This record gives sequence, structure tokens and C-alpha cells, in this order.
Amino acid sequence: MRRFLNTLSGRFLMLTAAFVMLAEVLILVPSVARFREGYLLLRLEKAQIASLALLAADEMITPELEAELLANAGVYNVVLRRDEIRQLVLSSPIPVPVEVTYDLRFAGPLGMIRDTFMDLLDREGVIRVIGEPVESGGQQIEVALERGPMRTAMLEHGARVLVFSALISMVTALLLFLAVRRLLVLPIRRVVTHMTSYAEAPEDARRVITPTAGIRELREAEEALQMMQTQLIGALRQKERLAQLGGAVAKISHDLRNILTTAQLFADRLSSSDDPAVARAAPKLLGSIRRAVSLCEATLTFGRAEEPPPQITRVPLRRLMEEVAEAESLVGGGEVGCLIDVPPNMVIRADGEQLYRVLGNLVRNARQAIETTGQQGTIELSAGEGEEEWWIRVGDTGPGLPPKAREHLFTAFQGGARKGGSGLGLAISSELVRGHGGRLDLLRSDAQGTEFIIRLPKGLGLGDVS
Repeated sequence: MRRFLNTLSGRFLMLTAAFVMLAEVLILVPSVARFREGYLLLRLEKAQIASLALLAADEMITPELEAELLANAGVYNVVLRRDEIRQLVLSSPIPVPVEVTYDLRFAGPLGMIRDTFMDLLDREGVIRVIGEPVESGGQQIEVALERGPMRTAMLEHGARVLVFSALISMVTALLLFLAVRRLLVLPIRRVVTHMTSYAEAPEDARRVITPTAGIRELREAEEALQMMQTQLIGALRQKERLAQLGGAVAKISHDLRNILTTAQLFADRLSSSDDPAVARAAPKLLGSIRRAVSLCEATLTFGRAEEPPPQITRVPLRRLMEEVAEAESLVGGGEVGCLIDVPPNMVIRADGEQLYRVLGNLVRNARQAIETTGQQGTIELSAGEGEEEWWIRVGDTGPGLPPKAREHLFTAFQGGARKGGSGLGLAISSELVRGHGGRLDLLRSDAQGTEFIIRLPKGLGLGDVS
């Protein structure tokens, strides 16, 4: 029983029964007051009929007949006022003095309720009742009657009203309980059942709820749950695919790292070549292979979600940018040019390899965006510093990013702006910049081009590396 009362249905049933009973109790008091008024008016009417019968006979009656008339009317005496004359028409001995007089001619609703409570509290006694005769039978009629029988009749009437109220309360509560159970409880239980079933196998699309509720609020809840479940299934599937892709990328990076390591050994031998051109190209080739090996290792680390912390050193920024531009074939003339607006002696504190990867990703994306237009364009690299941070801007004159790419710009495998791209470059770049305590933001992207800004703090625990 207690378990049922702790449910929504049980509590609603109790509240319904309680409120219906309260309403019936509020109805009970006026109902008993109206019953009392009718009881007294009926006594006045019977008393008037008895007195008029006596007056019509116009002769004396025996005491036995008088007593019978008074008994039929339920009163002790009858006083009529006719033609401004007050006349005791019928009378009998009154056992006790009259306690109170009630004048029904001037009694209002509140007065009737108050008098009802007084009669219910006093068990015995004699009361006087004054009223107006019916059918123009005079100006006023008075009777004296015993309070006990009236009180008993009032209690019996109140008991009947309470029993009837209880029956109405139970029937109403049952109907409301069934209605609420059908309209609210069962749909809510259905939603809970779907949620429990979905939690057991969230990847099973068959367990997604289908909105069927007719009530608007419940249907909106079901639709919201359906949308959440659908999005969660997509996220879980994407997570599974990303995990599989991460495993494949890790294997490829592992094998590619071994291949590049072998290539690095052969490139080391080129540095000792007698050919001047080969000797000049060998360091750049070694640098590219070294960065490729580092990229493979970083990819393996990214797959384990363990990007290494930055190794902070002093980095000549302009020289680093020139290396990036040269690696992306932006020097020596071509459809895509590169403009570096950085002081030659500007030095920042950062991890040179990680910053190279960040700038390389941004410059490569800019170059590919310009090349898709088939027209000439320019990539601009600029930098500056304030009291608390360095800033680096990378802008281009390309076509700008599509709206879909801007929504998930720094999310792995979702922010790719180029067809066939993985969307991993900006995600890795943002993560590397955050590792420096900085921030990578998109300043603008429109038909005139795209511009990113890198902010690197001068403090925040990086320390001053000499």
C-alpha cells in the first residue's frame, strides 16, 4: 500500500479524494442550514393550519383536540397576529423557559449558519420561532418548539449528506484516477520504459522512441527524447568509427615512421656528397624527413590522446615562417605568394616544432583554398606583441570557409573545409596552441578571405627560457 501511495497515481488519488471531501464539507454547512430553515418553516406552516382550523370552527375545542393539533404541528403553542391584535390561539404547558428566539423574517445566510451551529451545540431546550404566515393568514406567527427533535433531524440530514459526499468523492476520485492514469501516467511510464530500454543498448536505432502522445507537453518531451537519442546514436557511431580510424592511422603512422627512419639514414649520407647542390639540399631534406617522423610520432600520440607538453625554447619567428613558406612552395614565384610581415629579430618563447606544425597547417589550408579558385592569391603572415602576449596572424585572399566548416572548425574529422580533407589539422593546431596556454581563433572568413590569429601568453608558468 505504501509503495502505491508513493506513486504519482496514488498521490493523485489521495489528493483528489481529499479535495472532493473538502468541497463537500464546505457544501455540508449551508446544506444543513437550509434544512434547518425548511424544518422551522414547515413547523410554522403546520401551526398556522392548525390555528386557522380552530378559528374557522369559531367554537371552543376540547383540551384533547388542542393537544392533538399541537402534536401534529410539533410545537408547544401558536401565537397569531391579525388586525394588529396578538392572539394566543393554541397553547400547552412549556416544560422549560424559552432559551432563544429566532426571527426568520430577517435572518440572512450568515445568520442562519450561525444559528445552525448554536442549535447543533445545544442538545436540549425550547426555542421561539417567528415568521410570516402564508396565504395572507395574518401579519405574524410565533411558535415555541423543542430543540432536540430538530437537532436530531439536522444530524441525520448531515450524515446523509456526508455519506452521499463520500460516494461522490470515491466515484470522482476513481474517474479522475483512471483519466490521469490513461492521459499522463501511462505515457510517462512509456517514456521511462523507452529510456531504460535505450540505455541497455544505446547504439540500437530500433530502440529510439516514436512520439505518439496526444497531449502537447508529453509529445514535446517524446520528440526531445527522440532527437537526443538520434543524436547520441550518431555520436556513438562516429566515436566507433573514429576509434577504428584512429587504430588504422596509428598502424599506418607506425609503418610510415619506420620507412622515414630508413630514408633519414640514406639522407644523412647525402650531406657528405661532393656535389654542392646535393650538399645544400641535404639539410633541408633531412629537416623535412625529421618533421615527417615527428608528425608520425605525434599522430600516434594523438591516437592515444597524449599530446606531449611543449618544450619551450626561444624561437626566431621570422626564420620559422620562412621555413614554413619554403616547405609549402610559396617562394620563388607562383600562383600563390607569401608575404611575411615580421621583424627579423622577433623572438618568442614556444615549442618550435609544435609551432611549425600549427603554422604549417594554417598556411597549407590557405594555399589549398586559394588553389581551388584557379586564380592568384596571397598568404600574409604577421606578428606582434603586447605586454602579456604575442600574437600571430595568418590570412589569405581565398574564397572563405563554408558555413558548415565554421560550425565545427576545431573539431577533429568535422571541421574540414576541403573535399577529401580529414578536418584533423585545425583540431591538432588548436590543441597544440592550448598546450602553450594560448588560443587559436578565427578572426574573419568571407569572400575576401580568411584570417586566423594565434595568441601565446608570455607568462602562465611557461617560464623565461634563456
